[in-house]
Amino acid sequence: MRFHAIASLCLFLAACGAREDRVVPSVASDSVTAPDFGDADPHPWEGRPPQRYAVHGIDISRWQTYVDWHAARAAGVNFAFIKATEGGDLVDPGFAINWQLAARHGVRRGAYHFFYHCRPAAEQARWFIRHVPRSAGALPPVLDMEWTPFSPTCTTRRDPATIRAEARTFLRIVESHYGQRPIIYTTVDFWTDNQMWRLGDYPFWLRSVAAHPDDLYDGKHWTFWQYTSTGRVPGISGEVDINVFAGSAAAWRAWLAVNAP
Repeated sequence: MRFHAIASLCLFLAACGAREDRVVPSVASDSVTAPDFGDADPHPWEGRPPQRYAVHGIDISRWQTYVDWHAARAAGVNFAFIKATEGGDLVDPGFAINWQLAARHGVRRGAYHFFYHCRPAAEQARWFIRHVPRSAGALPPVLDMEWTPFSPTCTTRRDPATIRAEARTFLRIVESHYGQRPIIYTTVDFWTDNQMWRLGDYPFWLRSVAAHPDDLYDGKHWTFWQYTSTGRVPGISGEVDINVFAGSAAAWRAWLAVNAP
């Protein structure tokens, strides 16, 4: 979930524009297609592999310089979380075109915000709202909270109470605007260090690339599981994060009816 260069962006936008006249699939956006993915560095899952889940999807940012959404959807990308904003002054340059084309090709999509620990949460929430439209059928907005040890401008590690308070501020503002309960994305270390389960009854999207999340997150209920960052998906240049939904195809449709009408 990070950055890239302007030259690649120009190629990306030109390529995407060239695909905008492609025929849109006739399937409804809540239909489920089985995944046909690869992995550049697969984990030897034992007992509970992610492949046993019916509904797979991706998350992307400017790192994925080109996405052929038609091919990705046909290969089993049923949903996509697309990076929209970071902090209070950064917009992912691929967000607008990916937001448009994902929906056009029958992919359920949601937007995520990468939290910057050196800027007030309320300011970040307003920045996200400024750039992410309210769209019928969109997945709930996502707050992505991680440690940022390699950030060139902010490696701050605030105390858990402050982090949870800032998260609540962002979540409250965004939920009020979109009318959807936001999703929280986090990693194992951030979850543990900040006791993120204390935020309450929010849907969680959890990263766990070497074990089932039930084993690393103390059995906390999760809605989405990011199980690899080295996925290979038709239509996407390079490696990409792959995720699953915690339920059957029928459960997915029921969840969408309530959370992304």
